[in-house]
Amino acid sequence: MFIDSVKFTVSSGKGGQGCTSFRREKFVVKGGPDGGDGGKGGDVYFQVDNNTDTLSWYKGRTVLKAENGKQGMGRRMTGKSAPALTLIVPPGTQVIDANTNEVLLDLLNEGEKVKFLEGGKGGLGNIHFKNSKNQRPTYAQPGLPGLTRDIKLELKLIADVGLVGYPNVGKSTLISTVSNAEPEIANYEFTTLTPKLGVVEVGEYNSFVMADIPGIIDGASEGRGLGIEFLKHIERTKTLLFTIDVSNHRKITEQFEILKEELAKFSVELSGRNYAIALTKIDAYYGEDLNKDIKEFIESLSLETSNSNEFGFDTTFPYYIQDLSLSRFDKTKPFFILPISSVTHLNTKSIGYALYELLGQSK
Repeated sequence: MFIDSVKFTVSSGKGGQGCTSFRREKFVVKGGPDGGDGGKGGDVYFQVDNNTDTLSWYKGRTVLKAENGKQGMGRRMTGKSAPALTLIVPPGTQVIDANTNEVLLDLLNEGEKVKFLEGGKGGLGNIHFKNSKNQRPTYAQPGLPGLTRDIKLELKLIADVGLVGYPNVGKSTLISTVSNAEPEIANYEFTTLTPKLGVVEVGEYNSFVMADIPGIIDGASEGRGLGIEFLKHIERTKTLLFTIDVSNHRKITEQFEILKEELAKFSVELSGRNYAIALTKIDAYYGEDLNKDIKEFIESLSLETSNSNEFGFDTTFPYYIQDLSLSRFDKTKPFFILPISSVTHLNTKSIGYALYELLGQSK
């Protein structure tokens, strides 16, 4: 089960109580106090583990608490300190204060371990309170209480390229074709109910991570559909790939404009990321003139079809790509507009190389 948001209370352990004890030993007269200190309460840590990809372990848990320190003992023996409570989370997890929505921790790197709550200090035993006026102290300190926070954990997947598009436009088919991901694929909307990640190999030594999220529909920013719930998973992506279905009843321009609008409503920063456009399902096009529709879409963005073909694009259809040799990369324009077919594998290999080049422009 994919769980990307949980809420619970976490507490560090209470320090152990100091001991009130007096030395009792044969042939030792008035041995005096010898109560030991209490042990320290358990700390709370968060640790990032690449082998974890969901927050499902926390599902249904309302309180997580570290153990308390043990009480001190006679003969000046300190009580045992409690072990730390280590909470394992996947990369991309944010720890958020449930009351103020303040981001307390942003955990990104494999193996990263951060102390979140300090355990309570153990109380002092009565040996510390002996003085010239009080040779027989009967008082020992209680341990200090632990700390408690109400928190939310939110998982935001870390990917290089995020796929954005309407439901059933071929995002899942594309990611299954170009990467090692195995999403559910079917001819109906919302087959993707949870985000999926796939590694795209580029040549023998290079690769990048692609993320597929549920489709976005009109009004997603107001809560309609599933996509808005998972848009947070592409907030960390360096680049966006808009997937637009040329066989859809909506026009290409209409799909693109609505997607850009919904992204901007969700996050201005996200809508300003570097992006490219894939025109999918060209094998299923049933209009009058596909070449004309693609060319009109390119021209509607005040762009011109390209002659350069450094990534080995199939040139059966019009396409656009920024010519980096002539000018500086323009973030306001798509890096490329490319017709693809995941079924016939038209341009599916080339798009991987082009996206890898786009990621280089995003650094």
